[in-house]
Amino acid sequence: MLFNYHTHTKRCGHANGEDEEYVEKAIQNGVKTLGFSDHAPYFYPDCDGHADYQMKTEHILDYAESVRALAKKYKDDIRILCGFELEYYPDYHEEEKAFLGQVSPDYLLLGQHFIGNGKNTPYANNQGGEETATAYASQVIAGLATGDFLYLAHPDMLGWNRSRERAEWEYRRICRYAKKKNIPLEINLLGLATNRVYPSRAFFQIAAEEKNRVIIGVDAHWPSAFTQKEAEAQALNLVRELGLELIDEPLL
Repeated sequence: MLFNYHTHTKRCGHANGEDEEYVEKAIQNGVKTLGFSDHAPYFYPDCDGHADYQMKTEHILDYAESVRALAKKYKDDIRILCGFELEYYPDYHEEEKAFLGQVSPDYLLLGQHFIGNGKNTPYANNQGGEETATAYASQVIAGLATGDFLYLAHPDMLGWNRSRERAEWEYRRICRYAKKKNIPLEINLLGLATNRVYPSRAFFQIAAEEKNRVIIGVDAHWPSAFTQKEAEAQALNLVRELGLELIDEPLL
């Protein structure tokens, strides 16, 4: 793997390891472009505090400074970018972009886990019924429509625990819109390595039919994630078997 844009840090509260350890492991495993994209902090007007899976608002400057210092230190070995993984909450998106703008991120990834507009909203994978599937797809499409995101992370995290017909319909809506906007869909190595509901072969069969471009994302939550060669091989097998168009050049 020559590039990865999906890398977290311990600031999000559910990853571990020091920033420099991620860089060193990436270099050791042949990565030439490394994008950090930790979970962005969010202001929630309806409650006090941040969600427990996101970095705190006061960590944003330290995060950006650390990543950019590493970019300078390792400039002869690897290209390092500073980004964020972000939920799309329509009521707060412009305010959030303005807040993140203080550190001029290189890119944003859309990583939609929740629907609605705040901290205590339904988790798309296992809360709600058929209407949640529709709401998830609609919110993802609205996020992509902003033009603010480099690609869609774990696009299939909705799972299949609604009717097959509804899941396929909503996933096809996402794939068709992503194709229309030429936005890549991520095959997520963390999901493969930890046996999550994503990446889903059934989802990527739809993506193949709709001729979406796909990108492999490590979704690193620990430095050794860059050594998960079995997961990478599984992702490449999926690409070959389904005839997916894999992005093999850096996006940035």
